[in-house]
Amino acid sequence: MSARIHRSFNSLRVFNYRLWAAGALVSNVGTWMQRTAQDWLVLTQLTYHDASAVGTVMALQFGPQILLLPWTGVAADHFNQRKLLMTTQAAMGVVALALGILTIAGLVQLWQVYAFAFVFGCASAFDAPVRQTFVGALVGDADLHNAVALNSTSFNAGRMLGPAVAGLVIGSVGTGWAFALNGASFFAVLVSMSRFRLSELRENKRAHRSNKGMSEGFRYAWSRPELKANLVMLFLIGTFGLNFPIFISTMAVGIFHADARGYGLLTSMMAIGTMSGALLAAGREKPRFNALLIGGAIFGLGCALAALAPTYWMFASALVVTGVAALTFTNTSNSLMQISTEPAMRGRVMALRLGIAQGGTLIGAPVVGWVANHFGPRWALGIGAMSGCIAAVLGLAMWRRAVASGSE
Repeated sequence: MSARIHRSFNSLRVFNYRLWAAGALVSNVGTWMQRTAQDWLVLTQLTYHDASAVGTVMALQFGPQILLLPWTGVAADHFNQRKLLMTTQAAMGVVALALGILTIAGLVQLWQVYAFAFVFGCASAFDAPVRQTFVGALVGDADLHNAVALNSTSFNAGRMLGPAVAGLVIGSVGTGWAFALNGASFFAVLVSMSRFRLSELRENKRAHRSNKGMSEGFRYAWSRPELKANLVMLFLIGTFGLNFPIFISTMAVGIFHADARGYGLLTSMMAIGTMSGALLAAGREKPRFNALLIGGAIFGLGCALAALAPTYWMFASALVVTGVAALTFTNTSNSLMQISTEPAMRGRVMALRLGIAQGGTLIGAPVVGWVANHFGPRWALGIGAMSGCIAAVLGLAMWRRAVASGSE
């Protein structure tokens, strides 16, 4: 057990990764502060509880992940990753600070929030694939899976702390200061990156310039059976399963008639599951495809248990199981795709992975929301359960076919 615990934090032995992790944790808390404050600003100050306005902000913020897909992965493969990351982090920090200043001054309008969300989303679209592949330059392939899992742990720690801190800040000094603090948090990452030992970075092989760009990355991923199976499973679960803001809110209000505290507790229970899943993933020596299959299957089972839960606390318990499975699946998917991909292609393949995950959410969330409205939240969770089970079955079939043909 002690060896497993020690293995869970292997990446922290690397000086550059320690600096990165410290800055990223501060930034993750700030990011979740901004998400909470942004929803609050739109719902309570700029509109009268207009959920569609919040949806528009989300679409503008996450849509660029799809719109800019032909360029984001190419940038991650061709440019210096450290310099590109510092540029995107600085851009997001400036956007957050500008929105904070406007809000503090009482000048902010809804169209400005829309514009800032889109600009922030564009910077984030270039940031995401290079941020995911950059951990390989920090720790090398041997500890890549561990570093990916620790990054997820940090992200989910921010998910637990950020909304609570945002609530305190909004209640004490106002919404604008939450944006301003998030802007400042990005500079924690910039400071940590400026202090890297450059001689210890394991720079990935840069791709040769080519007119094929992202299409080359797509053909590469689709020609590799293990990558293709990974992407198909990710599309199914990402589109129809990873819609927990809808699942939890509709079950809390429509089925269990919980108040705001009850809803917040369910969100925390989900976060406990995802944190546990991330730490368990960090303790594994290396990712395996069977972990992807098991994660998908247990995710389906967890959603089914949540859909059938007769009481609030049984539903909360099912969320913990589902959270562990969701992180097992997503972390394994991330690590397998990076380890299975040639270094010169990683940026494009990871951009494709992110595009499928984000694009699937944009497609699936309205469908799941419609089912919850017309047939009830339990049926919506049933769709999530089916997505996990079907993904596991399809993934197993594709994997067996690859083994039989000698591709694996």
